[in-house]
Amino acid sequence: MAEIRPFRALRFTPKAGKAEEVTCPPYDIIGEEQRKGFLMQNPHNIIRLELPRDGADPYKQAGKVLKGWLDNGILRQDDTPAVYVYEIRFTLERDGDNLGTQDESRSIMGLISLVKLEEFENGVVLPHEETLSKAKTDRFNLMQATNCNFSCIYSLYMDEDGKGEMPDIPAVISNMQPISEMTDENLLEHRLWAITDPEIISGIQRNMADTRLYIADGHHRYETALNHRNALRSQGTPQGAASDYVMMMMVEMNHPGLVVFPTHRLVRGLENFDATALIKASAPYFDVTQNIEIAALNETLEKAYMDGRHAFGFYTGGDFFTLMTLRDPSTMDKLLPSLSPTSRSLDVTILHTLVLERLMGIDRENMANQRNLTYTRSLCDVLGGVDKGDFQCGFILNPTRVSEIRDVASAGEKMPQKSTYFYPKLITGLTMNKLD
Repeated sequence: MAEIRPFRALRFTPKAGKAEEVTCPPYDIIGEEQRKGFLMQNPHNIIRLELPRDGADPYKQAGKVLKGWLDNGILRQDDTPAVYVYEIRFTLERDGDNLGTQDESRSIMGLISLVKLEEFENGVVLPHEETLSKAKTDRFNLMQATNCNFSCIYSLYMDEDGKGEMPDIPAVISNMQPISEMTDENLLEHRLWAITDPEIISGIQRNMADTRLYIADGHHRYETALNHRNALRSQGTPQGAASDYVMMMMVEMNHPGLVVFPTHRLVRGLENFDATALIKASAPYFDVTQNIEIAALNETLEKAYMDGRHAFGFYTGGDFFTLMTLRDPSTMDKLLPSLSPTSRSLDVTILHTLVLERLMGIDRENMANQRNLTYTRSLCDVLGGVDKGDFQCGFILNPTRVSEIRDVASAGEKMPQKSTYFYPKLITGLTMNKLD
């Protein structure tokens, strides 16, 4: 199914500066002050290309900067095509934003290669979330101006029962030196190896040819790559060109280091918002438990998660929250009969359908445009935003299970936007893919 290729990654040379100074987190979680801070630290930071803000036409300027860095030896392509191995070592901190009671050291490892672009309907590369038009326009303009992938799409695959032909990647790299290693500002350790052995690469290709890829992060960039390819084809670019492929990191779905955080919802600007009335109106659908101490929030939600119950916290300020637990899952069968059982039983689907849409009147277009709805991974942002009066209420969710992501995508469906937050995020700037 999935066709992958080794490639000569475009990477920073020592002339650019230390890896810690020239890489950055994903563009869509970087604020303007943080962007400026990266450039103050090192003017060669990849953020200048990935999130351009300079000049009257920032995208065109990014193209000029890229050419200048290539001409001046700031960036250089590796000599030999490779499949790259990328590992992130991290500590899963239990800081109030995440479920659990103690810190935990983990690592996540995956393969970076080129993947042939496939329309979603072909069932080879599958999405799991809705996308936003504004973000796709931004990424398309950047790709048109630079003809380069600056960051990896993050995907998952399933090696069913370990019966594939995948080489033992940890064993392969055990005697190899990383070609890049760094520790970022959040103390996450990033390491990169290059596999150039044709026989090992062939084994990887054979294994991946029997798999589907499920996009974890990078839906906008994948759809943009499709649009970019189609635009070039309309101009006469033949099939099989570099634009038919996109740079992607692939992680086995059962990898023990895989972490998915929830994305919480904050509501603002609703006329006649009445928390008491909302709780009363939810009674036909939910078992409602009020006045639970905030200190017990994580424990309460985790218990619901482990028990397989569909529940979320409702917060309007102060020291307490309300737990809303779906009473009868068959309610969703009646409301959304056209969706697969997995899709209609997602916590985010239940929240959006029963509460945000039906009870609060926030329709899907409103959600997509974020007129009355804001998304955040941080529990502290929910509590602080409501307490300060910036928001009228917040909904605190449990994480989506990886198996649910797989099943929704396999059914050809998509979750509501911002249903998942994969952690840790892939660093931007270790590898790039030049499309010409």
